[in-house]
Amino acid sequence: MAWFESFRDRVVLVTGASSGIGRATALAFAAAGARVALVARRQALLDAVAAEAGDGRALAIATDVTEAAAVGAAFDRVVATWGAVDVVVNNAGVLLPSAVVDITARDLDAMLRVNVFGALFVMQEAVRRMRRQGGGTIVNVASLAGRRGYSPLGGYSATKFALVGLTEALRTELHGEPIHVALVEPGVVETPMVEQITHDEEFLDIWPSALNMPPSWVVWAIFAAVRFRLVEVGVPPGAATIEKLAALAPGVADTVVRWAQSVGQWVAGSKRGG
Repeated sequence: MAWFESFRDRVVLVTGASSGIGRATALAFAAAGARVALVARRQALLDAVAAEAGDGRALAIATDVTEAAAVGAAFDRVVATWGAVDVVVNNAGVLLPSAVVDITARDLDAMLRVNVFGALFVMQEAVRRMRRQGGGTIVNVASLAGRRGYSPLGGYSATKFALVGLTEALRTELHGEPIHVALVEPGVVETPMVEQITHDEEFLDIWPSALNMPPSWVVWAIFAAVRFRLVEVGVPPGAATIEKLAALAPGVADTVVRWAQSVGQWVAGSKRGG
């Protein structure tokens, strides 16, 4: 598409870039001509993604986003290499499924450190850099679970609710400044992280696995948020709006659950039937 040209030679920093949505996003931006900084904890996996991106378009930076100093050092390296950070895709996340009555403080703390504090440190560093360079775009990848809680995702939902709140507050703080802040809220995406809940019967009653989406759907949402300066994008389209309505009218949520179950059963049956 012609609007892909708008990404050419822009500098994009992607957290959680070693797998799943982050990996797919980083490779897509590289394919569109951007220069991509890959940020995650595992250097070997990042090196593999950088090699796949090819043509020297990727820079692999092993970073623990839960450490503010490490985040700052990662931005320093990108700016020293390419001169700026035009787009930040704040995607790093941890999912440790558990019923609320069983969740441990240790697991909740682990999710908070990455999903909330890690995202916060990246946002803060991005704003500092973008103010100095005269603008930029921050895309926070939250979740539909950040609009409504489902078991066994109670702790994960709590962290994503927090990320939604931080994103919306940051947007108001930056009003009038040339820094765009977007929120992308995917449903269930086929990633290594989601494999942890693919056999949970309680969750499957709410969201049949046949409805899981490929990472490419989220990539398109991120691209659209950057290119068209969208404020909030649900994946699939309209899903975030449905979640908001469900919060206002719990009966709507029951209807959505029944719809999801029937559609999931139909899709699964269609696949079996060839």
